[in-house]
Amino acid sequence: MRIRGVKPSASAVALLLGLLCAVEAAKVNKHKPWIENTYHGIVTENDDKVLLDPPLIALDKDAPLRYAESFEVTFTKEGEICGFRIHGQNVPFEAVVLDKSTGEGVIRAKDKLDCELQKEHTFTIQAYDCGEGPDGGNMKKSHKATVHIQVNDMNEYSPVFKDKSYKATVIEGKKYDSILKVEAVDADCSFQFSQICSYEIVTPDVPFTIDKDGNIKNTEKLNYSKERMYKLTVTAYDCGKNRASEDVLVKINIKPTCKPSWQGFNKRIEYEPGTGSLALFPSMHLETCEEPITSIQASIMLETNHIGKGCDRDTYSEKSLHKLCGASAGTVDLLPAPSNSANWTVGLPTDNGHDSDQVFEFNGTQAIKVPEGVVSTTLKEPFTISVWMRHGPGGREKETILCNSDKTEMNRHHYSLYVHNCRLVLLLRQEPTESENYKPAEFHWKLDQVCDKEWHHYVLNIEFPAVTLFVDGATFEPFLVTEDYPLHASKIETQLTIGACWQGGSALMTQYFRGNLAGLMIRSGKLENKKVIDCLYTCKEGLDVQLPEEVASAVKVEFNPNQSSLTLEGDDIESFEKVMQHISYLNSRQFPTPGIRHLRVTTTVKCFNEETCISVPDSEGYVMVLQPEEPKISLSGIDHFARGAVEFESTEGITLFPELRIVSTITREVEVEAETETDGEDDPTVQETVVSEEIMHNLDTCEVTVVGDELNGDHESLEVDLAQIQQRALEMSSSNVGMVITGVNSMANYEQVLHLIRYRNWHTEALFDRKFKLVCSELNGRYISNEFKVEVNVIHTANPMDHANNAMVQPQFINQVQHASVDLSGHNLANTHQASVVPSAATIVIVVCVSFLVFMIILGVFRIRAAHQGTMRDQEHGKENEMDWDDSALTITVNPMETYEDQHSSEEEGDEEEEESEDGEEEDDITSAESDSSEDEGGEQEDQQGSSRQQQLEWDDSTY
Repeated sequence: MRIRGVKPSASAVALLLGLLCAVEAAKVNKHKPWIENTYHGIVTENDDKVLLDPPLIALDKDAPLRYAESFEVTFTKEGEICGFRIHGQNVPFEAVVLDKSTGEGVIRAKDKLDCELQKEHTFTIQAYDCGEGPDGGNMKKSHKATVHIQVNDMNEYSPVFKDKSYKATVIEGKKYDSILKVEAVDADCSFQFSQICSYEIVTPDVPFTIDKDGNIKNTEKLNYSKERMYKLTVTAYDCGKNRASEDVLVKINIKPTCKPSWQGFNKRIEYEPGTGSLALFPSMHLETCEEPITSIQASIMLETNHIGKGCDRDTYSEKSLHKLCGASAGTVDLLPAPSNSANWTVGLPTDNGHDSDQVFEFNGTQAIKVPEGVVSTTLKEPFTISVWMRHGPGGREKETILCNSDKTEMNRHHYSLYVHNCRLVLLLRQEPTESENYKPAEFHWKLDQVCDKEWHHYVLNIEFPAVTLFVDGATFEPFLVTEDYPLHASKIETQLTIGACWQGGSALMTQYFRGNLAGLMIRSGKLENKKVIDCLYTCKEGLDVQLPEEVASAVKVEFNPNQSSLTLEGDDIESFEKVMQHISYLNSRQFPTPGIRHLRVTTTVKCFNEETCISVPDSEGYVMVLQPEEPKISLSGIDHFARGAVEFESTEGITLFPELRIVSTITREVEVEAETETDGEDDPTVQETVVSEEIMHNLDTCEVTVVGDELNGDHESLEVDLAQIQQRALEMSSSNVGMVITGVNSMANYEQVLHLIRYRNWHTEALFDRKFKLVCSELNGRYISNEFKVEVNVIHTANPMDHANNAMVQPQFINQVQHASVDLSGHNLANTHQASVVPSAATIVIVVCVSFLVFMIILGVFRIRAAHQGTMRDQEHGKENEMDWDDSALTITVNPMETYEDQHSSEEEGDEEEEESEDGEEEDDITSAESDSSEDEGGEQEDQQGSSRQQQLEWDDSTY
């Protein structure tokens, strides 16, 4: 070992060598390293240096003492500190030895620290020396010391407001201590940098100020006429002077001096059909101007008087509505919609502006007579009379609604219903009986409804001597009943009239009615029950409310019978407002009547101090029912065909609409996203497209009308199986101009019934064609289908020799028939299974002659094919679908109605005939497709198809 410095003496060298020998002899790791028990450190986030108190130093007693700085000493490894070990899970620090000999070390972060994630870290540390024996087990470890490190924050985050915007409403003329409070937060972890030290209004020259807590108040009284709304921009600073990353917008609305009223009421409320219920006042609340309220009452009225008969009801015929409501059979409609079978209301003014409601107007000069046989002259007891009426004001004269009186001579009134001085009166004279005692004859009801110019529904249930009146579903007892003797026996016929009473003689009519009537019905034999009456009267639209459970008992709710108005009553304003917010409008019609329904809210409040009690003005608005998507009813099928005369004359006749199909669709516009390429990039855009959707709904009328001359009852008729109609709860009426099927039912049932309609004609010698028109409608004519026209031709069988001559002169008209039923360009020929006949002697002669003709033709064809065998073999594969000759029973028939004006020559070359034959085969192949397309195109191609079909051949295979 060398000692630097001055040259040592011999004695010093000897002493040092002795010491080293002694140390070498005593080289044993006896002691553990020593460190402090606790350390505290500080580290700044985003930095790795940790400042420890006390410093990290490990001591080991095995290390020798330093005798002098000038001496160079070599320490033994047993006294050196080789490292520090940190204990703990996921500790983001490491300990490093700076000097093994002195045991000095440092702690530093492995990665950048984030104070916002963790402010403090605690773990243990242990030092170990470098002593190692032969087996490496002499290394000594110190005890475990605890290290607490705090992460200091840096002001890296800026304040952020909790809300994107703020708004408040204040009343003019008042100064507020606080209008609203804005609040920002800072994501820094330290108290200094995470605290918001101040707020500032950035917008200049506004009468507002903000304090350090974010409270905004006005510095002067605000004036509504000067400014109705202020927009302020506000920012925030944290205690590290960082400004908010984004300023916030504050809106302050100025209200005029407080006036009690309903707030949040939208005057226009749009209702889209088919969307169920619609909340009318979703954000409505009552402004009481801080007056103490003890109770509150509100009435909500939905005015629908201008729509139909008082509200939106189904516009089916009254007879159909009775059926839908479960009314008994035997109903007679005395005011039906004008039609071919019920024409006594023709000429009577109607209310055509109310969505097809069949409303008739009577102006005091009009009346109608009901034909004989419509109503039995003697009504069986009990019976029911029902009518919709709008009348007023009342006059001194009697105004007759319905009257049954003598047709001639005595002019006695048997029964009548009339109004007189705002009274409804039923006159019911008894027919002659054995007893001549007084019996009830006139029943009087004094009603405000008779003269209020509003629509009301009246039902009279008569079960003599008791008569019950229902007005809008409510029962009324007569206030006066007068008696009279029964009528004397006579053989005078009676006349039933509406709108006046038949008087006979020179006056004819008297006691004219002034007002509107609709749905005048008589049903004999059974009383109407209350459930049916309510169904007939109930509106399809009205008000509805679903009460929340927490306020159901706090507010009392009452509806009127047709739910056009309701009344609320309660003493808790908060609960009252919740009920108001749950009031909704509902229209259950599939196709509601579009238009405006006026809405009014009338409110009355009571205060503790009656002298200062507030007055809440009425709130008025309207519900706008939008136009529904109207259905398009389409009729399609075979619109032109021919049948043999035998089928027309048979007992079954021919079916007019064998393949009729009824489809209803609605068309709506929808928005779809479409990608368009612009500069190489896909740019999604919104486009509107039209979508058709098939829907199911009911029909109420289908009318078959003869086009051209009326039906001659002596030799032709339209027929249908009445049992099938009654089975589907439909009704049928017919006349010399056609047939009408009525009743509310599904389109499928109407299809099935229309398939059964047959046309018969047992005198077809002079008949060549017949045309018919079919039209179906929904909701009493509100939606009408297309006019589906059908033309049927009669195929007359000519003399067999004429057949042969025609075949020789015009060979291009001859087609080969292989099947019993063939379509030729839309002409559907009769099937032999539908009408078979017994062969006669004339038929046998025809068959023999035709067989001989066919034999000659086959012989000629055989020779031609023998001459051109090679060519025919090539063409054989392409003509697999050709029709072969059926020479067992061939009948060639030419329709005399079809004209051909020199379209083909009778003398053509053989090769031209072959080309025409191939063209004919192609036409036969596409016949079914053409037939399908004709069904789809409907009436659009009707005229074109009709002109072309008159020049086409019809085959009569009825004799097969």
